[in-house]
Amino acid sequence: MTPSFSGIRAVITDIEGTTSAISFVHEVLFPYACERLAEFVARRGREHDIRILIDVAKNDAGNPAMSDGDVVGALLGWIDEDRKNTALKALQGLIWEEGYRNGALKGHVYADAADALKRWAGEGIKLFVYSSGSIAAQKLIFGHSPFGDLTPLFAGYFDTTTGPKMLPDSYLRIVQAIGFAPAEVLFLSDSPEEITAAKQSGLHTVQFVRPGEARPVALGQASAESFADVRLA
Repeated sequence: MTPSFSGIRAVITDIEGTTSAISFVHEVLFPYACERLAEFVARRGREHDIRILIDVAKNDAGNPAMSDGDVVGALLGWIDEDRKNTALKALQGLIWEEGYRNGALKGHVYADAADALKRWAGEGIKLFVYSSGSIAAQKLIFGHSPFGDLTPLFAGYFDTTTGPKMLPDSYLRIVQAIGFAPAEVLFLSDSPEEITAAKQSGLHTVQFVRPGEARPVALGQASAESFADVRLA
């Protein structure tokens, strides 16, 4: 059954498994950052903003006195675990930024996602991103998509600095920040845990079940394989 909603004034979308392939993140972006992390820290680790991120990562690892080499090892382990660590995500985003700028990387966005986002923005629906990847990394994926720069479509971006994606309070903070009532907002994600948290906050939800990447869908939860399946009246 095609998910259909009326009265939606804003859409918040996840990225991985929703607008973009999970394989792109795990098979392209993560390895790219892993291969360059040690060199990046050695080359740019004395820059003020990057030093702050490295020191935060050391604190998160439980050893503020550890060497830069040791923290690189910890960060690489967190990448393997897909840990949602804010300092790690920020450092990854900076490495990816260099890759996008020199042409080594191109952001992946599904054609159906690009089409729907353009259509909804043209209809006056406000679009936002909420992803565990840093805001900088979010903008890079959409800014360097196969369909051109999609960042002008979005009214705002949110990451884990707002709060964990599996906690209802995070979604309440977002709807308060964007100025809409929860019932006016639709949240899109492939994660059943995130969908549950958003629903508990009063948002409408659609769980994406991309072929080959689908996760179990909760009983009674609206789902879609493509943005083309989602109807906003």
